[in-house]
Amino acid sequence: MKILVCVKQVPDSESVIEIADSGEWIAEDRLVFRMNRFDEYAVEEALALRESFPDSSITAITVGPKRAESTARRAMEMGADRGVRIPHEPGYASPMAVAALIAAHARGEGYDIVLCGAMAEDDMQAQVGPLLAEMLDIPSATSVIEAEVSEDASAVRLEREVEGGERELLELALPALLAVQPGINRPRYPSLSNVLRAKAQAIPEEFQEIELDPTATEKLLRLRLPGRSANCEFLVGSAAEKAESLISILAAKSFF
Repeated sequence: MKILVCVKQVPDSESVIEIADSGEWIAEDRLVFRMNRFDEYAVEEALALRESFPDSSITAITVGPKRAESTARRAMEMGADRGVRIPHEPGYASPMAVAALIAAHARGEGYDIVLCGAMAEDDMQAQVGPLLAEMLDIPSATSVIEAEVSEDASAVRLEREVEGGERELLELALPALLAVQPGINRPRYPSLSNVLRAKAQAIPEEFQEIELDPTATEKLLRLRLPGRSANCEFLVGSAAEKAESLISILAAKSFF
């Protein structure tokens, strides 16, 4: 079985996000980047599948600048067999563009199953997986919380979360794409042997030429911080001054 896992590099949630002077993207010079947490569950699910089908191979693919290699390498440290990076300049990449780039790699590779996280932590659009499945013309399921591939590797039986806390039970013929939810498994820590192997192994770049309909692809025009609401009052000063101001406001609005 051939497995493709899509992983994305995102800014660490503890980083301070600032808008670049150009206003076209965030300032990256002081950011720490890491693998999208949702994608860690996709990698772990791929590893679990390989344990059930020992002859399987796992390819981790990422789209991004040179620094994104570390994300593909992280997947290899967890146990993926190889990593691939499709170059993309720093900045916003639309889900349509990312899906098209990955689809260009996946066509003709004969992947039996494609795994990705339910969404990315930074934009939370949850669109790359469904778009990729559509471009590859394979069935897909989102918000997958449990999955089991049949013994002959012809189908996958799964449960997915839906609104209201309900679950759907589906069976998809392979090849198929699954966007998995946190909780489907528990991602493992990298072993020393895999860390050493990943460090020594090169991660190739795959340049892909794609053509997208500009009317069907969104474009980021500008970033800005949310404006202040007319119904919101910001307290300024030291902690003691803010506390005193807050007490005064609460006292003025109190009925007692």
